Amino acid sequence: MEFSFSRRDITRPLKQPNRLIQRTTEQTVLASWSHLQDQFDNLEKHTQWGIDVLEKYIKFVKERTEIELSYAKQLRNLSKKYQPKKNSKEEEEYRYTSTKAFLATLNEMNDYAGQHEVISENMTSLITGELTRYVQELKQERKSHFHDGRKAQQHIETCWKQLEASKRRFERDCKEADRAQQYFEKMDADINVTKADVEKARQQAQLRHQMAEDSKAEYCSTLQKFNSEQHDHYYTHIPNIFQKIQEMEERRIVRIGESMKTFAEVDRQVIPIIGKCLDEITKAAESIDHKNDSQMVIEAFKSGFEPPGDVDFEDFTQPMKRTVSESSLSNSRGDGKSEPKFGGKSKGKLWPFIKKNKGAGPEDFSNLPPEQRRKKLQQKVDELNKDIQKEMDQRDALTKMKDVYIKNPQMGDPASVDHRLAELGQNIEKLRLEVQKFEGWLAEVEGRLPMRTEQARRQSGLYEAQNTSAVNSCAQDRESSPDGSYTEEQSQETEMKVPATDFDDEFDDEEPLPTIGTCKALYTFEGQNEGTISVAEGEMLYVIEEDKGDGWTRIRRNEDEEGYVPTSYVEVYLDKNAKDS
Repeated sequence: MEFSFSRRDITRPLKQPNRLIQRTTEQTVLASWSHLQDQFDNLEKHTQWGIDVLEKYIKFVKERTEIELSYAKQLRNLSKKYQPKKNSKEEEEYRYTSTKAFLATLNEMNDYAGQHEVISENMTSLITGELTRYVQELKQERKSHFHDGRKAQQHIETCWKQLEASKRRFERDCKEADRAQQYFEKMDADINVTKADVEKARQQAQLRHQMAEDSKAEYCSTLQKFNSEQHDHYYTHIPNIFQKIQEMEERRIVRIGESMKTFAEVDRQVIPIIGKCLDEITKAAESIDHKNDSQMVIEAFKSGFEPPGDVDFEDFTQPMKRTVSESSLSNSRGDGKSEPKFGGKSKGKLWPFIKKNKGAGPEDFSNLPPEQRRKKLQQKVDELNKDIQKEMDQRDALTKMKDVYIKNPQMGDPASVDHRLAELGQNIEKLRLEVQKFEGWLAEVEGRLPMRTEQARRQSGLYEAQNTSAVNSCAQDRESSPDGSYTEEQSQETEMKVPATDFDDEFDDEEPLPTIGTCKALYTFEGQNEGTISVAEGEMLYVIEEDKGDGWTRIRRNEDEEGYVPTSYVEVYLDKNAKDS
């Protein structure tokens, strides 16, 4: 019995797959990753690279949000840095239209910074947070797919090893059967071999042939099974796994694209609001009125002084005592206007607002020019009136509460508010006295109290330029001296005679006014302004001129001390003769 086996019988599958089905399947998977079944490791690397790209984009967006927050913080600090400080001189400067526009710009920049904070918040919530969660899910999904792929790969490798083992066993058994057949034929042809040995060789050959047949059947079965497993591996399992990996990768690509759209949309959403901020800045810039600002400068620094008149020529060619003429200090006599009469000596005195005060100014703002002083006093009066109104409102509220307690004792003790009511009454009285004091100063500025005008301005101007006048006088002395010489005596004499005016002499020569009655000071009055006199509460003084309707009464303490006090500060007792006259 002979067996003949060819290599074709061993390697050829027993059942070939349907060619038509195979071609159709191949055409279907051309658009997918299934034709990359031999690129498992490269696909693993590629998908890991895709996750790295996604994490890199997350890091990029996160750094962008940090930049937006930092930029917003810097803008807010910048806006805060240039905001005017409350209750400061800088705050007063923001009444001009240009500085108001700048303040509006600072406020809009604050809102502008807020929009960058919105960008940061939206990018953090809509991109960074969402993608971070998605990356974690993507890593888990990728791990699961490649685990299934490795498992399928290990399975097909195991099947291949089983096939190889079955094939080697079949080949070995076939060779053993051939040797046994050859040995049997050799024993059968040898006449010297016994019949028993021949039979034994024949049986051994048949056994080997049977083993070869069994190995062949096992090999055929294993081969058929492997081919089936291999077909399922390359056309079912691996394509399915690769299809899932492909879908996962495509979802990642789509997701990063959507995130990039969101990145742009977050910026686009705040553009209208940023545009409004810029429009408000433009509107504020257009509201700047240079004419109005110029007018406000006038109102802010207007002193209320009139320019001095012309200076008369002084002829030094005639032998005369060098002194400053009347016309150089005052035009009041030439104009025919009479100056008010003040008590006390006024030689060498400067206007209060000409003085260079250090630290806080006086309470009556006498260091300011008349117009500015008037504004400050009016402002102070308004503030005090507001404080009085607040105190009165509190008093009215407490009074109503006390009435309620009286009608309904169970709600509270009426006596519990008496102390507060008394305190409010005292506060109101103090504030009213303050109002009267500032109203008196205000009346003085507004012209209801007589004040020096042209002569005082000239005198103040001369004191302000005293050093220059002295130098010029010295030069004139040198030129006008008959022998061209200059002495220190002459210089000193000239300097001493500059502040002396006929205006002061007029007061020196003036006869004192007669008394027309007496008065008692109801309150203490600090006469800090020129022409006023200080009095203490309860002090008795003489009245030399009653109130002419301007709110001031002229009084005298002794021969050298007299001046004006607010009429509301004194109680006047006029003589009967004065009343009749």
